[in-house]
Amino acid sequence: MEELLRTNDPVIISVVESLLGEAGIAHFVADGNMSILEGSLGVIPRRVLVDRDEIEDARGLMRDAGLGHELSEPRA
Repeated sequence: MEELLRTNDPVIISVVESLLGEAGIAHFVADGNMSILEGSLGVIPRRVLVDRDEIEDARGLMRDAGLGHELSEPRA
């Protein structure tokens, strides 16, 4: 899996999960339970991970939705 984006904003996470789900793109939100360690402060960003085979489709979907500025840099 590759990182699609990283954010502290729960609204962005929700929108991205909805868009990916509707497009049938498998994804996973990592670090969602870190609030237990950080005391619900929202300091540790959550990461949306997508299968390597679908990362470019997911990136295109995010750009089309106006969320291109939220994308993580592609891995080399």
